[in-house]
Amino acid sequence: MKYLRQFCVIMLVTFLGEILYMLLPLPVPASIYGLVLMLAALCTKVIKPEQVKETAVFLIEIMPVMFIPASVGLIESWDSLQGILLPVAVTILVTTVLVFAVTGLVSQGVIRKSNRKSTKGGSDS
Repeated sequence: MKYLRQFCVIMLVTFLGEILYMLLPLPVPASIYGLVLMLAALCTKVIKPEQVKETAVFLIEIMPVMFIPASVGLIESWDSLQGILLPVAVTILVTTVLVFAVTGLVSQGVIRKSNRKSTKGGSDS
């Protein structure tokens, strides 16, 4: 029953993301709205991590299985992709490196900010 409740919480946030996608005239996927809503709910403690933790871990563990249909689709459309393989490969390579770099810089910034807060908080005590 606990897993069903946790899954329903996750699905509710996903559904709210779908509603935002339909209401807002922005080119943002509904899944991104859902992720932002979940992040906001977790950060503001509206949803406590323990309310979704076990189901979230399960969903992350089975995530590789979700890539199988996309991979099969790529294999089936190989004839269409052969002509544009080089531009697609270059685009994938450049955007992957860019995402790694931005993620690393953001992570370093968050860690530095967290370290500054912990040293300020520790000296006041």
